[in-house]
Amino acid sequence: MTEFLIGVVAVLAVLGLFQIFFLRGPDLRAFDGPVGQRHGVDRPPSAEHGALVSSLGGISAALKSVPRRQHLAWLRRYMDTAFPLDDPSVRIIPADAGGVPGEWVLAPNADPERRLLYIHGGAWTMGSPTSHRRLTAKFSEVADAAVLAIDYRLMPEHPRMAGIEDCRTAWRWMTDHGPEGAAPARAMFVAGDSAGGNLTLSLIAWLRDQGLRAPDAAVALSPATDATLGSPSLKGNLETDPMLGPLFKALARIPRTVLLWGGWAQSRRRPCHPVVSPVFGDLSGLPPVLVQASEAEMLFDDARRYVNKAVAAGSPATLQTWPHMVHVWQLFHPDLPEGQEALREIGAFLRARP
Repeated sequence: MTEFLIGVVAVLAVLGLFQIFFLRGPDLRAFDGPVGQRHGVDRPPSAEHGALVSSLGGISAALKSVPRRQHLAWLRRYMDTAFPLDDPSVRIIPADAGGVPGEWVLAPNADPERRLLYIHGGAWTMGSPTSHRRLTAKFSEVADAAVLAIDYRLMPEHPRMAGIEDCRTAWRWMTDHGPEGAAPARAMFVAGDSAGGNLTLSLIAWLRDQGLRAPDAAVALSPATDATLGSPSLKGNLETDPMLGPLFKALARIPRTVLLWGGWAQSRRRPCHPVVSPVFGDLSGLPPVLVQASEAEMLFDDARRYVNKAVAAGSPATLQTWPHMVHVWQLFHPDLPEGQEALREIGAFLRARP
C-alpha cells in the first residue's frame, strides 16, 4: 500500500511538472508593472458608455433562452448584424487574397498604395469582415489606407493553425495586390482586435523570423496574448468586464489545469507556444506596435505583459489604456466618445508612418 501511494504521488508530481513547464510556460510576473506610454485618461466614463453597458446585458439575457448547442450559431448571427456600416460613401470590394476570402474596405480618398490587413476578433470562433465593417471603414479613414479584411477559417470547423495560415497567406498576397489589382504597396500595416489582435501579434513575429516584408506598424486592440490563462486580470477583472465577464464566468470556475489540457487538445499546440501565445515569444526586432486596452477588461494584463516584455526586448511598443471601457470599445465609435478618441490616437500613430 505504501509503495502504491508513493507511486501515485510520483505520477502526480510528474504531471504537475509537465503542466508547469510544458503547458504553462515561463513565469511572466516580472512584466506586470507600469509600462510604455499610457494614455492617461482619468475621468468617469461617458453617459454613452453607460448606455452601452446596459445594452450588453440584453445579450446575456437573450442567450439564456437559446439551447447551449446553438449558442455559437446565435452569436455568429448576432455579430454579423449588430454593427452595420451606415456610410454609403465607403466602398466594399470582394477579394480573393491568395485563396483566403475577404474584402477591400475603402473610405473616400483612401490611398490604394497604403494597405492595412485587418484581422477580426471573435474568440477564433465567430466574427467576419461583415461584423467588423464599421471598424474597418474607420481604419481606412484614419490610416488613409485600403483595408483588406479577411474571412479566415474559424474553429471548431477548422483547426487553430488554419486561421493562422490564412493570415500569413493574406499578408503575402497583399504585398503585391491592392484593390485595383496587382501592384506593389508603398506602406503596409496590420491590425486586429481581441482574437484578431492575437493573430496580428503572432503574424508580425512570424514575418520577422521568415525574413519577409514587415509591416510599417501594427495595432492590436485588447489582444489575447497568453493562451495559458496566466494573466491576473482574467479573474481580477471578471466582475468589471461587462462583455467578456458574463460570457466566460462559467469557464472561470473550471480548474486551470483542465482548461490548459483542453487548449492543447484543441489546437495541438502547447498553450505557451508563441504561435498561439505571442507574449511567450522573442519580442525583439518587431515593428512599431500600438496596443490599446481597457483597465477594466479581463485581457488587460495580456496587453500589459506583452508591451512590457516587448519594450524590455528593445522593440518600439506602446500601450494606451482607458479605465472603465468595455472590451474593444473602438467598435462602438459612432456613438461612443471614448471610441472616437481611441481611433484618433490610432490614426495619428499610423499616419506618422510613410
